[in-house]
Amino acid sequence: MYTAFLIKYAEIGVKGKNRYLFEDALCKQIRIALNRCEGEFTVPKTDGRIFVYAKTEFDYDEVIDALTSVFGIFEICPMEEMEVVPVEEIGPEVVKYVDRQYKDKNFTFKVNTRRARKSYPGTSMEINAELGGYLLDAYEGLKVDVHDPEVVINVEIREKIYIYSTKIPGLGGMPLGTNGKAMLLLSGGIDSPVAGYMVSKRGVKLDAVYFHAPPYTSERAKEKVVDLAREIAKYTGPINLHVINFTDIQLYIYEKCPHDELTIIMRRYMMMIAENIAKRSECYGLITGESLGQVASQTIQSLSVTNEVCTLPVFRPLIGFDKQDIISISEKIGTYETSILPFEDCCTIFVAKHPVTKPNLNVIKKHEENLKENIDELLKKAYETDEVITVQYQK
Repeated sequence: MYTAFLIKYAEIGVKGKNRYLFEDALCKQIRIALNRCEGEFTVPKTDGRIFVYAKTEFDYDEVIDALTSVFGIFEICPMEEMEVVPVEEIGPEVVKYVDRQYKDKNFTFKVNTRRARKSYPGTSMEINAELGGYLLDAYEGLKVDVHDPEVVINVEIREKIYIYSTKIPGLGGMPLGTNGKAMLLLSGGIDSPVAGYMVSKRGVKLDAVYFHAPPYTSERAKEKVVDLAREIAKYTGPINLHVINFTDIQLYIYEKCPHDELTIIMRRYMMMIAENIAKRSECYGLITGESLGQVASQTIQSLSVTNEVCTLPVFRPLIGFDKQDIISISEKIGTYETSILPFEDCCTIFVAKHPVTKPNLNVIKKHEENLKENIDELLKKAYETDEVITVQYQK
């Protein structure tokens, strides 16, 4: 059983003089993820590499699950290590490694040596050939194939020597917290959790806001949104979920405004409230799950009218995705089954039979004048209902 893992990153490697900041952030997120696992671990970094060492017994599958939820990791390589020794002493260790890792010794292979320690004698090609010779002498079933091998035996010569052949894909992206914080408009649907996940993958921490409309939406609908926040918190870290009672505002809009404009006007007020909470929470942007043309409120004209109330940037990472693309990601990150539970959200309650798809901003603003008598008081009441739930991932 492995007790050490080599953690590889990709995009972080081009960060120049600031790279160490991203490495430190990645190490921090790895430690946080490993806190979910049984056992004790250290996460040192050196010379462009990050390592995870198990100091006690641990569950291998549990550790891999934790590491594959950390943004910034490109590959996870379970490895064995040894002190720096001459190549004739590396050869027998590579033979033992293959014996431990591969019960069936009938496969094609190549050895890939990386000499980060340039003082080590010989070229990488020479070391590859010598180590390959040890394996060919030890196991008759092995054959060299340098173009399309079934197994690549990697040997890295640094301050120590690392041997590995398994590469487990990570999520990629940037370490959490390296690109500030944004406010996710989280509903109970399929799209918004995926949008939060995708922006968070770029290093953005999340807060979230959910618009609750009792008695038109049930307590179970609210619990569903909390469950969704908990599932994406596996990747994004703890989320402060703001639950806003939106009922009175919706009813007032329903009473005072043309019904074909209900969705657009309600959406404008949701964005307005979300931005206000975002600024209080030191967020620097809003995130929505909108996809161009998916519904009436997501036409290019509708999005333009909705954006008009915002001063913060609005991130819409799903804008060019079709529904199946979004569903595929939601299945991958584990939110799909919760998203399709049949509990309504406030957006579906007051939907016109024929909503406007090409709203005119001047017309919308004119009709919003019908709200000026009470809307400020209703907004104040809505902010007073703000219930903040700190949601963390639970295995």
